[in-house]
Amino acid sequence: MTSRILEPGQIETLAQRSIPRIRLPDRDTLFARRAERFEALAVASPIGAYLRLQAAVARAQHAALADFPGTLPTPAQRSAAQAHRMPPMPAAWPRAPAWRDALSAIGRAVAALADCPVEVARLGERVALLSMEDADTQADRLLGVREGAVDTAAAPLLMAALQVHWTAASSRLVADEVQPLDVPGLCPLCGMPPVASIVRAQAPYRGYRYLHCALCACEWHLVRVQCSQCGASGKDVAYRSLVADDGTGEPAGALDQAVRAETCEQCSSYRKIVYQEKDPGVDPVADDLASLALDLLLAEHGYARASGHPLLWQAEPDDAR
Repeated sequence: MTSRILEPGQIETLAQRSIPRIRLPDRDTLFARRAERFEALAVASPIGAYLRLQAAVARAQHAALADFPGTLPTPAQRSAAQAHRMPPMPAAWPRAPAWRDALSAIGRAVAALADCPVEVARLGERVALLSMEDADTQADRLLGVREGAVDTAAAPLLMAALQVHWTAASSRLVADEVQPLDVPGLCPLCGMPPVASIVRAQAPYRGYRYLHCALCACEWHLVRVQCSQCGASGKDVAYRSLVADDGTGEPAGALDQAVRAETCEQCSSYRKIVYQEKDPGVDPVADDLASLALDLLLAEHGYARASGHPLLWQAEPDDAR
């Protein structure tokens, strides 16, 4: 029996044939499980109150998605997008009016929270009462299809409603019919950047790394030890986590065992990567948000986030709000 050494290009071709390239969200469980994860992470977190707020938002998303009609790109639109290697439902894709109903429901859910700070309750009420015009204007700005100031206080709730809209569509597609883009760091469905990546532990995805879209929750495969921002690999890529201050070099806690930052020396950026084998309950959105201490440490060492978090927005220095 003879064997041969595969060249890198041949390895990638073989991987494309055997690895599931696309993983679409399960609309029945996505936000419900995310809410559970936020609640679990809040128990021992210094930002527990904020994580519990996001758990309430995720529960409202779950309820809104259950009744959300959802619209799909037409077969002609999908064919045209595939022919030009473009996302079939990009950020500029027309939104169904029902997304505004989801936004109102999420705002009301936040306003009704027990022991909710007055400022947060007022924010929920304000968002629930946004006019269609104002909501669409802010949504366009958040998605980068219109210029103008972003309402950073309302942005997480607006993004939560937009996630419902796009997930309603992405969850109804067929994974085998979704084609990856020529730019591996962008979602093949909506063209948005990933919030983080996840190494799955269940078949048929076991051991493979997937980038998780911040908008439509689509996941697409990217080989491990490769920067999801610039494509650098090998020695330029490293994995960093918080360690205990007892000199052992071990992770500081359970969260730090399951969450690391994939840093790149070529572009000085990073994205979080979560490992399902370390904790079956990990969620790219929830665990990324709960590990802000790691972001602060990386910033001190000169690394910048490759993309922001959909549920956390910072005001610009000259923002007059």
